[in-house]
Amino acid sequence: MWRVYCIFVNFAVDFGKKMTRISEIQHSVAPEMAQLNHIIEQALHSDNAMMNAIVARYLDVKGKQLRPMLVLLSAKLLGTVNERVLNAGAAVELLHNASLIHDDVLDQSQLRRGRATINGVWDNHVAVLVGDFFVSNALACASRTGDYRVIGLMAGLGRDLSLGEVDQIDSARQRDLTEADYLRIIDKKTASLFTCCVEMGAIAGGAPDGRVEALKQWSRKLGLCFQIKDDTFDYFDDPRVGKPTGNDLLEGKITLPLIYALSLTNRPEHEAMHALARKPQLEPADITTLVEWAKGCGGIDYAYDVMARLRDEAAACLGAYGDNEVTRALADIFDFIIARDN
Repeated sequence: MWRVYCIFVNFAVDFGKKMTRISEIQHSVAPEMAQLNHIIEQALHSDNAMMNAIVARYLDVKGKQLRPMLVLLSAKLLGTVNERVLNAGAAVELLHNASLIHDDVLDQSQLRRGRATINGVWDNHVAVLVGDFFVSNALACASRTGDYRVIGLMAGLGRDLSLGEVDQIDSARQRDLTEADYLRIIDKKTASLFTCCVEMGAIAGGAPDGRVEALKQWSRKLGLCFQIKDDTFDYFDDPRVGKPTGNDLLEGKITLPLIYALSLTNRPEHEAMHALARKPQLEPADITTLVEWAKGCGGIDYAYDVMARLRDEAAACLGAYGDNEVTRALADIFDFIIARDN
């Protein structure tokens, strides 16, 4: 546990620097992001007053918008930012938000990052319809690029996101997951979105054939890191995260820290912990036991080791594009993903 503490202290010290750098990167693409967000607002405007009110409230609070930012940076790296790129970025951001809206319905979440969800304010029926509205407008924005490759990527992304979630539901029922299974699931449910962002940005920006592959590999590793870091939040009580400790386990999701702990078959508690993890319904005391056991076995340490390995591999991928302003920004985004605290 001392190593976990040291990791958190080091990241806390470094986090301010990462936040400053992210702000600088956001500032560098601020004019393009403003245009992209205008496209989103126009796409979501309708003649229905209720829908407009819901959308306005939803768009009132924006996150860091890392995904459309990746679309823009990819276009800058391998081509130019143009109207096609802006519509591609709007499309992927709309589809991402649609998935969040639907996730809140599936998880019966009343809050997301401390703010009431659409289903929390209205109801599930309305939230599903709003999510569908976002999906249809995502496809409309993709079609405005005039590039069938972009439209195909959007269709494939929707497929991967759905299959990733179903794979996770299926694994939750089995409650017996290997690290390879886990990585395969998060590759579909999370990393596929990041990969789609850079590929769409590069294609819409006019990237030459054969120049995108290394960037796709970089983005896949970024997406895997994003989900691994997200999953570590489940092992600590922090109100900034927006969900209680052990919530993933409560939903039947076994993530990397516990998978690692359960792989240590030489531990005297292994059989008992393995049996506990496979219980059809976990009680609060069971969740506390598994969470603390996973941390005590070095599960959080292991998750950070995996993220560090992915970061090193990703840096090698960026090497194909040389040292320039955009590659440095992408490397800093990767560091931020690992250092973030929510």
